[in-house]
Amino acid sequence: MQFLKILFWCLLAFVAAVFTFGNWTTISIQLFGGLVAEVNLPLLLLTTFLLGFLPTLIYQRWMRFRLRQRLTAAERAMESALAAARGPEPAPPVEPRPAPTPAAPTPAIPTPAAATPIATPGAE
Repeated sequence: MQFLKILFWCLLAFVAAVFTFGNWTTISIQLFGGLVAEVNLPLLLLTTFLLGFLPTLIYQRWMRFRLRQRLTAAERAMESALAAARGPEPAPPVEPRPAPTPAAPTPAIPTPAAATPIATPGAE
């Protein structure tokens, strides 16, 4: 697609160059007070084209800017209306913390007072 755009602009530039070369004549324009302006035809055509095109381009850009501003304002209004319709967001549920458990006392290691033999049945 980019190639086609470049080709189009190159062809347009070529046609403009051929037109300029073929029509390079001087035109006399009668101004106020007896003044005469001699202008080349391609320059005159470019000037008249820009006099018609630039106001249209400025108007189009201005309307595009205004429509974007209106769209942004409408989106903000819609978002605030939706937020108001939904109501406040509920707070996340608070999970109660478990009470801390006291540390279990460590069992004391019994000290062997006297080694008593364990009697087993049937053994003497």
